[in-house]
Amino acid sequence: MELIQNLKWRYATKKFDPTQKISETDLEKIKEAISLSASSYGLQPYTVLIIENPELRKQLQPVSWGQSQIVDASYLVVFCNHTKVGAETIDSYLKLKADTQNLNIEDLEGYGDFMKSKIGELNDDAIKNWTARQTYIGLGNLLAACAELKIDACPMEGFEPDEYDTILGLSEKGLSASVIATIGYRSDKDITKDSKKVRKPISELFQVL
Repeated sequence: MELIQNLKWRYATKKFDPTQKISETDLEKIKEAISLSASSYGLQPYTVLIIENPELRKQLQPVSWGQSQIVDASYLVVFCNHTKVGAETIDSYLKLKADTQNLNIEDLEGYGDFMKSKIGELNDDAIKNWTARQTYIGLGNLLAACAELKIDACPMEGFEPDEYDTILGLSEKGLSASVIATIGYRSDKDITKDSKKVRKPISELFQVL
């Protein structure tokens, strides 16, 4: 299974080579892999920022625990969860579904009402927690796609979300930074690149009931 070999190859890259850049072709493949991620109800309640601008990344580095990956990688990827999901979001999705699958939108009314009922039961904090969790599914696909393309990646929670929201002007857009990743190519000077993976034994991690 080639996926297993790709996942064995990848690691959380600590030092990137700033002279090596991801091609536009490979970047489009990564974006498509993220786009194809599963999400609750298919709503994809998040937006993904791909940041190349070096000055903007310099602003973000101090609120990312000063980590060098922020400025050295080809791109900084910021997954931003939607802070509100209401009837308008659901209606927009239903229209897209009807257009894509050549359905009558009236036939989707019951499904729409069900979603509105279930999501309507959630308070603001529950909505934010739910949409933030969706971004991690997209992050997983990013990591797998990068591994297949032999592009290095580092998923990162070591940053200050509120500061990201301020610097990137996310709050006024109904967004909040939930998780980030840097993607590019490992530096020969990364002392962790040849370290063995540390994982629990399969027998300990899994239980069959």
